[in-house]
Amino acid sequence: MRIAVAGGTGWVGRLVVNAVRAAGHEPVLLARSTGVDLIRGSGLDEALNGVTVVIDVSNVSTISRKKSENFFGTATGNLLAAGQRGGVRHHVALSVVGADRVNWGYYAGKRRQEALVLDGAVPATVLRSTQFYELAAQMLATIPGPIAVVPQMLIQPIAAHEVANCLVDLALADPAGRAPDIAGPQQLRMSDMARRLLRARGSHRLVLPIRLPGATGRAMAGHGLLPTGPGPRGTQTFDQWLVSQAAQNTNGRTQ
Repeated sequence: MRIAVAGGTGWVGRLVVNAVRAAGHEPVLLARSTGVDLIRGSGLDEALNGVTVVIDVSNVSTISRKKSENFFGTATGNLLAAGQRGGVRHHVALSVVGADRVNWGYYAGKRRQEALVLDGAVPATVLRSTQFYELAAQMLATIPGPIAVVPQMLIQPIAAHEVANCLVDLALADPAGRAPDIAGPQQLRMSDMARRLLRARGSHRLVLPIRLPGATGRAMAGHGLLPTGPGPRGTQTFDQWLVSQAAQNTNGRTQ
């Protein structure tokens, strides 16, 4: 089976591509580097020729509601239209747990994406995931100086490769609409994750948690980003992920 992966050259997309290959299927990468522009829609019809399933993990890094809605609305609309023309039988999209409960600019785009996918002509599945373990590292990388100021967030994070495997499993099954939310094995505070990551790196930076203002901050610090029902749960803990990252870094330096 030919399975197209939108955003297949990104760090999550590469994991999905690997999972598609491991399942014995042929991945088709939809990215600018392969001649496909999701925003312009160029190259989509050719790339989706003979494709049975589309897995969309394309993304934009923004907290702007307008930019997020424009990106996800345009990219999703183009993907669905090209998929319908090409006879795609299943469209799978990755979203975020709590996107409908936390009024954050980025999540507005994910809500727009979900609505388009679930109301579209191509049979679809939407998987909401909690935040990935890598989020702690991404936040620390954007905050220079001896003190890392991180938002107060209560989350149930998960290893990205486990989400990638779940997406492929869903892609190979019948369209399910809103699939049960996937989450990690334990609830953690972002500030605790940042401290543990810094200790694992041998860093002495201080971590200062702050609550974002208003209802958004209260929701993030409370239960707004947690799953509310049963669903698949990852097995790799954050501590195990830290060990795996240290091993990968060591191997990379010795090669």
